[in-house]
Amino acid sequence: MFKDKLALVPHKPGSYQMRNSEGTIIYVGKAKDLHKRVSSYFNRTHTGKTAKMVSEIADFTYIVASSELEAFIIEINLIKQYDPKYNILLTDDKTYPYIEYNRHPYPNLKVARYTKLKRNPDKKIFGPYPNSYAARRIVNLLNRLYPLKKCEGLPKEVCLYYHISECLGYCTKQIDEDQVNTMEKDILSFLRGNDDIIKNKLKTKIAEYSEAMNYEMALNLKNELEYIKIIMNKQKVELHDFVNRDICAYYYDNGYLSTEIFFIRRGKLVGSKNTIFPIVEEPEEAFEYYLAKFYLKNEVPTEILVNNDLNLEILSNILNTRVLTPHRGSKKQLLDMAIGNAKHNLEREITLIKRDEDRSIKANEELMHILNLKELNRIDIFDNSNLFGSFSVSGMVVFKNGKPCKKEYRKYKVTTDKNDDYHTMQEVIYRRYNRAMIEKSEMPDLIIVDGGESQINATKEVLNDLQLNIKVVGLKKNDHHRTNELINTDLTVIPIDHSHDVFHYLTRMQDEVHRYTINYHRTIRSKGSISSILDNIEGIGPKRKKELIKTFGSVNKMKEASLEELTKIIPEKTAIILKEYLNNYKK
Repeated sequence: MFKDKLALVPHKPGSYQMRNSEGTIIYVGKAKDLHKRVSSYFNRTHTGKTAKMVSEIADFTYIVASSELEAFIIEINLIKQYDPKYNILLTDDKTYPYIEYNRHPYPNLKVARYTKLKRNPDKKIFGPYPNSYAARRIVNLLNRLYPLKKCEGLPKEVCLYYHISECLGYCTKQIDEDQVNTMEKDILSFLRGNDDIIKNKLKTKIAEYSEAMNYEMALNLKNELEYIKIIMNKQKVELHDFVNRDICAYYYDNGYLSTEIFFIRRGKLVGSKNTIFPIVEEPEEAFEYYLAKFYLKNEVPTEILVNNDLNLEILSNILNTRVLTPHRGSKKQLLDMAIGNAKHNLEREITLIKRDEDRSIKANEELMHILNLKELNRIDIFDNSNLFGSFSVSGMVVFKNGKPCKKEYRKYKVTTDKNDDYHTMQEVIYRRYNRAMIEKSEMPDLIIVDGGESQINATKEVLNDLQLNIKVVGLKKNDHHRTNELINTDLTVIPIDHSHDVFHYLTRMQDEVHRYTINYHRTIRSKGSISSILDNIEGIGPKRKKELIKTFGSVNKMKEASLEELTKIIPEKTAIILKEYLNNYKK
C-alpha cells in the first residue's frame, strides 16, 4: 500500500517515524539505509510485537541525516519528544545509589542517587551499587568506625556521637586536620578496593571490645567483618589494571532482548543489572539505544566492553568514552560471561515474561473495546487518602500498554477540607492536567478514579473547564474492599466477569494506586518531624521551609507563633493554611 511512497525513500542514513491512523507516532527508528529498512517492514512476514506494530502503521515519515551518528542523535531526540508506544519504554530506568564522600565543610559519608552525575572536587563518588542495601551497610559501618560528621546543621552542643567517640565534635570543637586527613585516607583507600584497612580496623575493635568483656559489640562487629569478607569475595574478577569499566552485553531470541551489565570499579565487580524486554527493531540497534538511554542517568565509566556487532564509533561518540570489543584475554572472558548471563536469564524467564506480556496486552486491548476507545496506550489512575484527619494526599499511577510506568507516578499534597472527596478530586485533576497542558506533556487515553458518581463528576467538570476530551471511568469496591464494579462516564455500570483478565487488570491498577497513595500517606505520618509536616503545606518549598525551621525550631513554637510572625517568612494565605494545619495536627 506504500509502494509509490517507498520508491521515493533514499538509500541514505536517517531516522524514520511510523504513524497510526490518528497521525500519532508509534515508533521511531534509525537506519544506515532508509530505503532498505523502511521497506523491510512491508515486504516480509513479521511475528510478535513487530507484526502488531506493522498492523497499526497507516503512514510513515523520515528525516535524512548526513551520517549514522546524526541519525542516532535524531532518533534519540524524537523518542524523547514523542515517547512512541513501540519503542523501548525502559520503565525500570532508575538511577543507582552511589557512596558519596564530602570533605568540606565537614567530612561526611552518605548514600546518594543522581539524575545526572556532576563532578565536584570536594566530593568523591564511588559506585554504582545495584544492591542499595550493601551501599547503606558499608556507609553505616564506616560511620561507626570513623568519627565523621553524622548530624545535619551545627548544633550548639556536642551530641551523643561525640560522647561515644563516633564524631570529633565539628560543631564546637577545634578539629585536628591531621586526624581528618588520616581518616580520609583510610576511607578512600577502602572504597577504592583496599579492604585490608577496614578488616584490620574491625579486628582491632573486636579485640578491644572482647578485652573489655563487651561481647555483644564484639559479636556485632564480627558479623560486619564476615559481611565485608563475603562482599569482597564476590567482587573478585580477573582484571588488575584498576580501570573503571562496564561490561555491556545482550542476547536476542524470538523477539526478546536480554541485556546484562557488569559494573567493574578499580578491578572489582561491584554489581550487575539484567533487563528483558520485547523489541521490534534489530537487536543490535535496540541495544545501542538502550545503552544511550541508560547512561543518561548513570555514571559513564572510562571504558565499556560490548558485543562485536555494535557500532563502536557511534557509541563512543554518543557516550563520550572508550567503547570496544575485546577478542582475547580476560576481558573477552568477562564479555562472554556477560553474554552467557544474558542468555541464561532470558531462557529462565521467557515463559513467565511472555505469559505476563500476553495477558497484559490482551486485557488492555479488551478494555479498549469495552469502553469503545480507538487507542488505549496510557491510563492515569487516581486515589485519595485522608491525612491526619484534616488534610488529604492523593496519588496517581500510570499504566502504559498494560504495564505500570513508575517514572510517571505522581504524589499530591491537597489542602481541601477533610473528607471532601469531590473537591479533592477536582484540585488534583486540575493540577495534573493544567500542568500537562502548559508543559505539553503526554495526555492519557483514559482516566480511572477510585470511586463512583462523585469522583467521576468532579473529574469531568474539571476536564470540561480545561476543554479536554478524555474518557473517565470509576472503580468501586464492595464492603470487603475488593474491586466490584466498573462505572462508565455516564454513571452506568459496566458488567465484567470477575474471572476475566480485564477484571484482574483493573484490580491490579486499583491495588497499585491504593498501595502507592497509602505508602505516601504512611511515610509522611511516620516521619512526624517539623520538616515532614512542612512538606505537606502547599506554598512552602525548600527555601521557606529552611527559614521556618531556622526561626522557630520546633512544631510547638511554630504552632504558638502569631499569624503576623509567620507572615514575615511566608505569604499570608500560606500562613493561614499552616496555622489551620498545625491546630489540627496530632502526633
